[in-house]
Amino acid sequence: MSAFDNATLMITGGTGSFGSTVLKHFLDSDLKEIRIFSRDEKKQDDMRHELQAKHPETAGKVKFYIGDVRNPQSIRDAMPGVDYIFHAAALKQVPSCEFFPMQAVQTNIIGTDNVLHAAIDAGVKRVVCLSTDKAAYPINAMGISKAMMEHVIYANARVAAERGGTTICCTRYGNVMCSRGSVIPLFIDQIKAGNPITITDPNMTRFLMNLDEAVDLVMFAFQHANPGDLFIQKADASTIGDLAKAVQRLFGDTGTNIIGTRHGEKLFETLMTREERLRSQDMGHYFRVAADNRDLNYDKFVVKGEVHTMADESYTSHNTERLDVEGTVKKILTTEYVQNALKGIPNV
Repeated sequence: MSAFDNATLMITGGTGSFGSTVLKHFLDSDLKEIRIFSRDEKKQDDMRHELQAKHPETAGKVKFYIGDVRNPQSIRDAMPGVDYIFHAAALKQVPSCEFFPMQAVQTNIIGTDNVLHAAIDAGVKRVVCLSTDKAAYPINAMGISKAMMEHVIYANARVAAERGGTTICCTRYGNVMCSRGSVIPLFIDQIKAGNPITITDPNMTRFLMNLDEAVDLVMFAFQHANPGDLFIQKADASTIGDLAKAVQRLFGDTGTNIIGTRHGEKLFETLMTREERLRSQDMGHYFRVAADNRDLNYDKFVVKGEVHTMADESYTSHNTERLDVEGTVKKILTTEYVQNALKGIPNV
């Protein structure tokens, strides 16, 4: 019997790119109910009508809840009967968070704490939280808020484990290609308008994942997590320059315009720090980073010999497998967004 048999799954931020992809994976599953929790009634209405039109047999199992993770009561009202949660609600765009850092604090940190407290109190069995590479060695407000979010996750996971209740874990991944606000749709729109594409720094490297891989990572975490575990997918990367060439190879070369880095941007992304790598486990396609289960009573720890606090290097988009232009073309062709754009089908 599947863990999802007759169960209820709630997705916070469920009208976003990740939530939409999860729905495609789980509409025909054994789940009894899927709850979409978000604050945008327009996106919920659009999703509801699309489900009714394309999936009339299973649309009824999807229930919609208007609320905001910043509002604890709205979370608690949606929680009764929930077995599992995928927590995807977040402010994700780096420049927006740079200009409005307290908004990132309210959603990414306090909102996550609200979700986890409500889940523990309601007896939810498992919660998988979605984080970002920008939480590793953070230099911008978005990354700092996500790094603090991860610490909130680990603290709540510890409390839940002590009570013998909810299992809470975390996933961390890099750029999800063609998700809302990402660069590939921008490049395509610029080319279709006949304009040169804008590149911040062609030597920047970025991890490349598609939405299905993001869901696979969350499902791997769901199936294998111990309390407080962090899961990371081994991902391909490319330079921004090669990514731009790959998009132009598919949609036409309208030239490029180098505009320089935006607020808070990194030259490369880090998915796992040197400190985390020291306590990581290679699980094939994924890394598991175990929680630090020590308590505040440091006096009982007696360490003899050499003390290791970090591995030789972190896991970054500079030292992972680097795709060339041809490899990047193949990678971006795995996304439904690019496939539809080549066919002239509007992406919504």
